Amino acid sequence: MPQVGPNSLVERFRRPDVRAIALMGSYARGDQGTFSDIDLVLFLKADGPELDPETHLIGETFVVLSQVTPSQVESWFTEPDKATACIAGLRAARALWDPDGDFSSIQKRAQAFVWDAAMQARANAWASRQMVGWIEEVQKGLEGLRTGDEGRLLNARYGLSWGLTSVMRVQRGVLITGDNATYPEVVEHLEADSAWARLSRKAFGIVDGIGLREQVKAGLRLYVLTAALLADALKPEDKTLVDEAVKRIGKELGEAPDRSIEATS
Repeated sequence: MPQVGPNSLVERFRRPDVRAIALMGSYARGDQGTFSDIDLVLFLKADGPELDPETHLIGETFVVLSQVTPSQVESWFTEPDKATACIAGLRAARALWDPDGDFSSIQKRAQAFVWDAAMQARANAWASRQMVGWIEEVQKGLEGLRTGDEGRLLNARYGLSWGLTSVMRVQRGVLITGDNATYPEVVEHLEADSAWARLSRKAFGIVDGIGLREQVKAGLRLYVLTAALLADALKPEDKTLVDEAVKRIGKELGEAPDRSIEATS
């Protein structure tokens, strides 16, 4: 670690309420770049209010400090959205200070973690709720296309790209290695030449020559495709709402819902 040694980090952040300190992220994996920050996690002894990450400048290095309670750690193993975001990172983490082996126990639990049927059921329920939540962005996208409102189009683009990527990450149980790997690892799981991958690249605007309006249209079609892929995971009460959103997309884009899916395959 440039200019910042492990021992100096431990001495700076060790406190009586901390049971272990671990290095996570790119420096733990060994794939850091010139502008990577150091991700340091303090594992607290007791529960309390969740604390926002802190950013410190030590020498010329930014250090992002997260402080997690026992309840938060437990949620990494029981809540599908947190499991997909945290388990792989735990597996690759490095203990900097672990006097009683607390972090070692957490890491061993992460190494043994299995995405089982109970977790899949929770992931399905989470994804179903999210698909309903992103209907607001569907509506903004449709209205933005109708009126040319850039604010609505920008909000829609976020929900219909990153939002739907998160839905697929969790429902498919993709244990991402880091936040920068979220999109490529979800695409890899779904296969790079899949209809979902091709549409998502347009929705994110990483295809040359696609403007904001076309990105939003691609995102709307991606919502339709995601709804089709998750049809068996949607709760009946949620599916009614999602189906209505899909119908509106087809009507406004001049496409029958099944045609908007077939056109991308």
